[in-house]
Amino acid sequence: MKINPKKLIVCLAIPLAVGGLAAVLSMSGMREFDALRKPPLTPPGWVFPVVWTALYLMMGLASYLVSEAKGPREDISAALTVYGCQLALNFFWPILFFHFKLWLFAFFWLLALWLAVIATLAFFRKLDKRAGTLILPYLVWVTFAGYLNFGVYLLN
Repeated sequence: MKINPKKLIVCLAIPLAVGGLAAVLSMSGMREFDALRKPPLTPPGWVFPVVWTALYLMMGLASYLVSEAKGPREDISAALTVYGCQLALNFFWPILFFHFKLWLFAFFWLLALWLAVIATLAFFRKLDKRAGTLILPYLVWVTFAGYLNFGVYLLN
């Protein structure tokens, strides 16, 4: 497979930019997160940006693989559209949770994100199994985030 470096950089940059902008817009609420009661298994704060950065890079690589797939253009377009929708859901979740402190609403938003991640995984896997595999850790993390989100709602 010949790599298109410009396209790869764009594919990696898009989810990083989405996550970075969401983090900036929800930064004030993130500082207050330390004072909240949290459920068991909540990792230390430094884990979140490390994990999210890795996940965004995997998402970007997966989107690149799909964009370069040999499948029908309609299928590739549909897969990337679903991917874009889940990125939009991903963008708003930290703003709802950290900035606005709408913990229950954010949990239901996260459920929608979880479904969108499953759809993204399915669409990506159909076109490139490696791309689907790259989305799997994201699904696991969003599942864990749902546990943490609901736990914060219940405890606070």
